[in-house]
Amino acid sequence: MNNNKTIESENLLSKLQAIATVVNDTVDTCQGDTVALLSLLRELERLHREIRDGIFQQSLPVNRRQLYSLLKDIESEGGWPYIERMKLQAFLANLTQEDTQENSPELLESDRSFG
Repeated sequence: MNNNKTIESENLLSKLQAIATVVNDTVDTCQGDTVALLSLLRELERLHREIRDGIFQQSLPVNRRQLYSLLKDIESEGGWPYIERMKLQAFLANLTQEDTQENSPELLESDRSFG
């Protein structure tokens, strides 16, 4: 049975690596295209929600022994999965920095040549 668990674990790792490769390839393809990257993030979030609210919740522990095993795995493998959204303030901070750069004296001087 332990050998079956090892094979299942290797199979899962292989599938997860394939998913990561596809996502990374998509990121490379979308580089510089904010709308496409946002679509990718939305799809990843949708998949996360679908898995979490569906099959994952159905597989949650039904006794203390299973709960302990799950908590032990969460602790040893890096915590609870979470897809963090960019905070609006951080997004706006990028715009504020860009506005400041656009209104710098050097740019204003160069803009006067067009007027």
